[in-house]
Amino acid sequence: MGSPGSIPPTPCTARPTSNPPGAGGRCAAAAPHLTWDHARIGDRTRYAATWGALTHECGHAKHTAWDPPEDAPAGVVEAAMLLEEARMEAAQIRRRPDDRHWLRACVKELVADDLHLFADPATAPQMTSADAARSAALLLARADGAVLTEVEVAPLARVIENVLGPDTLGKLRAVWQAALHTADDDGETMLDLGRQWCGILATDPNQPTPPGTSGTPNGTGSPAPGTKSPMAEAIATVLDNVAANVARQQPPEDPAARAAAAQEREKAAQQEADRAARKTFRPGGPRDGRTALAGTRPPTQEERTAARVLARALDSAGARERSAVKTTSVVPPGRLRMRGALAADAQRAAGAVPTAEPFTRITRAATPTPPLGLGIACDVSGTMRWARDHVASAAWILATAARHTRVPADTATVIFGNHVRPLTHPGRTPAVVTEFKSDDNWEDIPTAIAALDGALCLSSPGAARLLVIVSDGQFRDQPRAEGQKRLDRLRAAGCAVLWLTTNKSDTPLDGARVHLLTDPATTAQAIGRAATAALRAAH
Repeated sequence: MGSPGSIPPTPCTARPTSNPPGAGGRCAAAAPHLTWDHARIGDRTRYAATWGALTHECGHAKHTAWDPPEDAPAGVVEAAMLLEEARMEAAQIRRRPDDRHWLRACVKELVADDLHLFADPATAPQMTSADAARSAALLLARADGAVLTEVEVAPLARVIENVLGPDTLGKLRAVWQAALHTADDDGETMLDLGRQWCGILATDPNQPTPPGTSGTPNGTGSPAPGTKSPMAEAIATVLDNVAANVARQQPPEDPAARAAAAQEREKAAQQEADRAARKTFRPGGPRDGRTALAGTRPPTQEERTAARVLARALDSAGARERSAVKTTSVVPPGRLRMRGALAADAQRAAGAVPTAEPFTRITRAATPTPPLGLGIACDVSGTMRWARDHVASAAWILATAARHTRVPADTATVIFGNHVRPLTHPGRTPAVVTEFKSDDNWEDIPTAIAALDGALCLSSPGAARLLVIVSDGQFRDQPRAEGQKRLDRLRAAGCAVLWLTTNKSDTPLDGARVHLLTDPATTAQAIGRAATAALRAAH
C-alpha cells in the first residue's frame, strides 16, 4: 500500500527490476539503463507508470495530511490507510484533473504490489472475505473516486459480491464512499471508518490482516495448488484492461508544453505580422496585381478642421490627473503633526536617536499619457464602393490629427482586396488625400490585420490600441477563417476592434464591436470617437 513519501531526486536512472515482466514493483515499467528527467516533457509519456507512481506519492504528500496516533489499534490503522488510497487519489484528480491519466497508468503496478498478485500464487488474493474486501477498497473504491470506471472493474465486482454477499459489500461501499468525501486532515474520521470496516468484516481491530491468510474460502473455494484463484484472475483481468485502455488514450498535454507551444505560436504570429508590415509599408509599396489606388487630391478645408478637432479630442482623452504622493520627513517643509513631534521629543528624552518624522507633505507628479496605436483596414471588393471617398478622407484626418495632438499617437491605413496597399504610413503625416478604387473580387483581410499589427504593435501591451475594419464581411471561407484567428489574437492581447458597416444584414467577424453607419460621411467621426474612448480606457 502506498504511503506518504518524498519526491525522488531527478534526474534518476531507472534500474532493471528483479521481477519478471508484468510483476509487481513500482518502477517495473521503466526500461533498464535509461535516464528519466521530470523536466524533460517527453519522458512523462515514455515512463507513464513511473510518472504515475510519482504522482501517487505527490498526492499523498499533498492530501494525506494526517498520521495515526501511536496508540491506535493496528487493525484499525491498516483499514484506514487502505481507504486512504482511493480517498487521496480522488482528492488529487479533483485538484489536478490531468493527473487521472497518470494515476491510471500506474494502477497495475501499485495494486499488484499491494495485493502480492504476481509474486507467488500462494500469496495472491484468495476467495476469502478479507482478500475480497481489500480488493474492493483498492479497485472498486477507485472506480467510485473516478480514477477507474465501473465498466473496467465490473469483472471483479461480480466475484467480490459472490464472496462477500450483496449486503456486506453494500456496507463496505458506504464506508469507502464516506472516506472519499473526508477532508485531508480529518484523521479521526478516517480511523472511525477503519473501525467500521473491521466491524463489518468481523476482524480483530487490534491485529492487521495479512492478505490470503484469514477468512473462510467462499464461492468456488480454494484453487488447486500452483494456480490462481478466481479472485486473483478477476483482479488481473481488471488491471490488464485498465493498462490497455491507458495505452490507447492520448495522454494529457503537459502544461509546460502547452505554454511553450502557445509561446511559439505567438512568436510565429508576430514574425508573420512583421513580414506583412514590411511588405505592405515598404517604400513605394507593391506594384503588381490589382487593389489599385486612384491618385491623390489636396485635403479640403473641412478635412483640415476635422483633423484639428480630433487632435483636441485626443488631447482631452489623453489627459491624466496628477498623482498625489504623501511623504513624511524629519525636517520641513511640510505640515507639522503634533503626535510625531511629541514622539520625537520622547525619543530624545530617553536618549534614543529620534526616528519619528513629524512633517508631512503631498507632492503631485504628472501621470504619463499612454500612447495610441490606430490601424484602419478598408475592404475594396466590388460591394464596398460606398466607402471609397469616406475612408480616404478619414485616413488623412486621423493621420493629420495624430501629428497635431500632444498624445503620442501613431496611425496607419490599408486597403485590402486581392492585395493589401497602404493609404497612410505609420510615423508619416500625409500631405495629400490618397484615393482608391473598389472593384476587387477577393478580400485578403488576414494580411491586412497582420500588416497593421506589425506596423503599430497592436498585439503588444502598454498602449491604447484600436483596430478599425470597414467592410460588409462578405468574405470567402479561407480568408474569413484566417482573419478570425488574427482578430481573436489581437482581442486576447487587449486591442479594441471596431467594425464599421452600413447594413444590418452584413456579417462582421466575431468579437468585433459593430457600429452601423447611418451616414457614411460620418466615418471619420465614428473612428475618432472610438479612438478617444480607447485612450480614456487605457491605464
